[in-house]
Amino acid sequence: MPLLKDQHLGLLTWSPLAGGFLSGKFTRGGAKEGDARRMKFDFPPIDVEKAYDIVDVLKKVASRHERATVAQVALSWQLQQSYVTSVIIGAKKESQLIDNLDAVNLKLNTEDLAEIDAVSKPAVIYPNWMFGFQQADRLPGTTRDFSAAMKPTV
Repeated sequence: MPLLKDQHLGLLTWSPLAGGFLSGKFTRGGAKEGDARRMKFDFPPIDVEKAYDIVDVLKKVASRHERATVAQVALSWQLQQSYVTSVIIGAKKESQLIDNLDAVNLKLNTEDLAEIDAVSKPAVIYPNWMFGFQQADRLPGTTRDFSAAMKPTV
C-alpha cells in the first residue's frame, strides 16, 4: 500500500467481503444463513479468529451509523482508502447486491476508519518484518526503528 500511495496508483479489490465472511452473517456462534456459500466452500482462505475480531469492530461501527450494515461498513472502509479505485463485489441474492451498492452512500468518520485500520492491520511475522526494516529508509516519511522490528510476533 505504501507504493500505491507514493506513486498515486490505484487498486481494484477482489472479494472485498472475504467470500461473504465480512458481511456480518458469520459470527463465532455460526453462520446466520445455513445456505451460505462459505459454509460449503471455505474460500478465500482467511485467518478466521482475526476475521471474527474484524467483524466485531465492523458491527460496532455499523451500530453508530443509522441503518448501516456490516457489509456496507467493510465496503465503505475499502472505498475510502485513497488507493482503492473500486471493488469487485459478488452477491447471491438481489438484496445483497442492493445492500452492497448502498455502501457508496456511507461515509465513515476518522474514528471509524482508525478502529477498522487497527483491527485489520496484518501481523508482520518472521521473517517478513525484515523486509520492512531493510526498506524503511526508502519509503517516504519513514525511518529505521530497530526496536520495533525486533518485537516478537511469532
